[in-house]
Amino acid sequence: MTQTEINAPLSALGTMMEPVAAHTSRTLVGRDTELEQLCELLGITQRLDRPGVVLLSGDAGVGKTRLLMELRDRAQDQGWRVVAGHCLDFGDSALPYLPFSELLGRFDTELPEVVEDVSAEHPAIGRLQPGRRVRTSVDAPSDGEPGADRGELFEAVHALVDAAAASSPLLLVIEDTHWADQSTRDLLGFLFTRSFTHPVALVASYRSDDLHRRHPLRRQVAEWSRLQTVDRLALSPLPDDAVRKLIAELAPELLGERELAEIVGRAEGNAFFVEELVASGAGGWVPDDLADLLLVRLDRLSDEARQVVRIASVAGRKVSHSLLEAAAGLPPADLDAGIRQAVEMNILVAGTKTYSFRHALLGEAVYDDLLPGERVRLHGQYVAALAAGPGRGTAAEMARHARRAMDLDRAATAGVEAGDEALSVGGPDEAARHYEHALELLEDADRAERLGIDVTKVVVKASDAHSAAGDSQRSATLLAEHIERLPAGAPASARARLLSNYALALCLVESPIDPLEVAKQALALAPEGESPLRAKILATHARVLTMHHDRLEEAENTATEALALAERLAMPVLASEVVTTLSSLRFKRGDGTDSQAVRAALQDAVKRAVDAGAIYAELRALFLLGRTYQEAAEWDEAARWFATGLERGVAVGLPWAPYSLESRWQLAWVRYAQGEWDAALDLVAIADDESGPLIPRALIEATRLSILSARGHAVGGDLRRLRKVWPDEGSVAVFSAGTEIEMAAHAGDADGAIAAYDEVVGVLTRIWNERFAGRVRLAAQTLGAIAGALPSASTSERTALLERADLLRSDGDVVAERFAGGQAAWGPEGRAWAHRLTAEHLRARWVAGVDAPDRDQLLAAWAAAVAAFEEFGSVPELARTRTTYSGILRLLGETAAAREQGDLAREAAHKLGAIVLLDELRASGSTPARAAQGDPQRLTAREREILALVADGRSNGEIGKQLFISTKTVSVHVSNILGKLGAAGRTEAAAIARRDGLLD
Repeated sequence: MTQTEINAPLSALGTMMEPVAAHTSRTLVGRDTELEQLCELLGITQRLDRPGVVLLSGDAGVGKTRLLMELRDRAQDQGWRVVAGHCLDFGDSALPYLPFSELLGRFDTELPEVVEDVSAEHPAIGRLQPGRRVRTSVDAPSDGEPGADRGELFEAVHALVDAAAASSPLLLVIEDTHWADQSTRDLLGFLFTRSFTHPVALVASYRSDDLHRRHPLRRQVAEWSRLQTVDRLALSPLPDDAVRKLIAELAPELLGERELAEIVGRAEGNAFFVEELVASGAGGWVPDDLADLLLVRLDRLSDEARQVVRIASVAGRKVSHSLLEAAAGLPPADLDAGIRQAVEMNILVAGTKTYSFRHALLGEAVYDDLLPGERVRLHGQYVAALAAGPGRGTAAEMARHARRAMDLDRAATAGVEAGDEALSVGGPDEAARHYEHALELLEDADRAERLGIDVTKVVVKASDAHSAAGDSQRSATLLAEHIERLPAGAPASARARLLSNYALALCLVESPIDPLEVAKQALALAPEGESPLRAKILATHARVLTMHHDRLEEAENTATEALALAERLAMPVLASEVVTTLSSLRFKRGDGTDSQAVRAALQDAVKRAVDAGAIYAELRALFLLGRTYQEAAEWDEAARWFATGLERGVAVGLPWAPYSLESRWQLAWVRYAQGEWDAALDLVAIADDESGPLIPRALIEATRLSILSARGHAVGGDLRRLRKVWPDEGSVAVFSAGTEIEMAAHAGDADGAIAAYDEVVGVLTRIWNERFAGRVRLAAQTLGAIAGALPSASTSERTALLERADLLRSDGDVVAERFAGGQAAWGPEGRAWAHRLTAEHLRARWVAGVDAPDRDQLLAAWAAAVAAFEEFGSVPELARTRTTYSGILRLLGETAAAREQGDLAREAAHKLGAIVLLDELRASGSTPARAAQGDPQRLTAREREILALVADGRSNGEIGKQLFISTKTVSVHVSNILGKLGAAGRTEAAAIARRDGLLD
């Protein structure tokens, strides 16, 4: 192949597989319906008002690429520009945004003016330039933080795609997204949800058979599918008649019926298998194993071509000409001859500057067929090519090849570079894997010394990456392991660095180890004088001190010293972190400091963090701002700041990072309290991502289960699974235990509620202390369960329950008194639960008739509880309190007041879809006033649509298929409908809908 051929302009679909060998059909067979559907969904033949987005799925070899090639031709005939990017399988060495780098290269070639204009306005796009992603020998450590420009990068890509569509409609194709890294998936999701000024259509293809249960794309596809702009198209195997037509295309010389039937049977509708069977002759000698079948075709190649194909397989699915040339080490004539034959025989497909295997399975089979020693040698040749320069590549590629070539020194250095590169584009998960691989190699002390690598710095990088990815447990464990491994003679600075970071990591996990003691050890070992390390250790020490209310003055003094040192050493990111710490001290004191001054200080910290590019300081300050409003029950402002923190974290690729995840959790909690339960469920849907970190997922899952339980869903099994996480994250325990207690109370199971209370208190006493704030709420909830069970209890049971009720009241009072009279904040929430605790205890005594309060005392306590929850502003808790109060009023003969409280509770329960609360209202004798007929405010448009189908007798599965939503989503909607209508079942709901004219 000549250099002119290598550098020729890319075809319309770039490196998308182009049929050139005789055994590949040039006619689309059996896919006419899918092609027409694809064109319609994308707006190729008839422009859509919105961008058409299609997720194209199918098993490997079923014909996705062939269909996309036909789509390309159809789109070009309609005047569309078509460009494609490809995801590649790098295994553990994922390269963020690879397909978008490929697209940028295409645009740079075809539309250089557009790229230049977009780059001027959005310089972040330069990070994806193919030339920027190669390895360099320049170490450029800086005080800047990784991932901070990810939001700008996403906007830049969006602007580029939009600008590229200005001259002609643009069809953007991303192939093989089952190999996409998390960053690429996030960027795709961003594009799927954004509108474009000019006509843009997007297709993302993936192998459906690769999406096992824990595959990260599985959850992403489910989320994308819920978007109104996204459609899915699944390619099923070809029917037998289509397979026969395909065989006739591939083998004009007709095969015998026996051979034909054998191919049809063995291909199982997979177009690729059909092509391979036909190409290999389809004789009885063809082995059953697909890999063997694929490798048969190599036997027809010359020795030169066979060697080229084997060398190419070591690179993966695709290899550039320059890298293949440098790695092969073959005479130019032999290389060209070998490549040409491989292309002619359709083993390889030639792009402009790259070669790809016609199918990934083919490349994998060739690679697996290599002898172990042969693999090592060939990987070594790639290492040499990458190191010498002619074969330009990424650090991730170098790390992969060096590891497999047993060039462990180079693998270690390249692994660190690959981690740095992944962080620079907002890929903390990928970065953590690279750093961990490098650390495995650097366990050899001689290697680390030979390479001049400070292992403790790599450990800190890996720890920070794990933390940014949401795995704080792994972050702390990694640091602890390496502290343990440090030799006795290790430099004091190395030990201080690890100890300081370990102290900070311990603040994010539940551990018996005191972070403050660890921080003190680090400070004692910190270098004296004007040292960046000392500044960082001081800053960390100050943050740890803020966790102790009796050490806040010391924290302020330490932070002030750290800030001065950071500013003298020109460390703006660290300085911003310290400013955030200082600003947070006012909030943590809770000593009557003017709230506006606290918030102004935190807003100033946010601004300073933004200016310094200190993303973690920014996220922390945004979260704390939200907390200042949340503590005061100023829900709208709290939601605004939490939403800002959440959006910022997602934008920079840190959805699971500390304070980013917490902002999501607290925002969901605010929506829960405001009664916006559907919005809360949307926020916590990320918990479905099984590739996400366990503890953060459990944290937000607890919120979801609370809502689902109140809506009548059976969540007991899910709550039991969360118990495994209790010792590792107390917040999961305190919130999920509350749901368990409420469930037991609804079932009349006082013993179950008490058991859940005892279990959670035991866990939290071990990891926190026995006087944790949430104990007041848990005690009040358990008292409610006891009060509800007392009327049906035996005499002996009643005595035991009352004794336990007295202990619960004492437990809660001790905690309430501690907070109300101490330095810690005790806001509207704490006061409301303290009132509820008193009221529930009095109810229990009143129901049992033992030391019973008089009528006025009981009613006053419950009126105070209702008033406290009104002040707090929690819609569900106010409704629960009113429900109980209504029942008490009814028993005391106050029917008018009982109806008033009951109606208010019922109205809230309908809005929430809280079936359990409606059940309790009915059980207490509260009956609703008939709703106004045809009231459109009770149900959303989607709920009315589903109600109509329920009234028609459709099952949840049938409704889901008709409305293109999951059966689970239908189930949630049906539960909401039943709750809002006060219906016991589907039949009653249909009757109410007909009665009230809701089906008109």
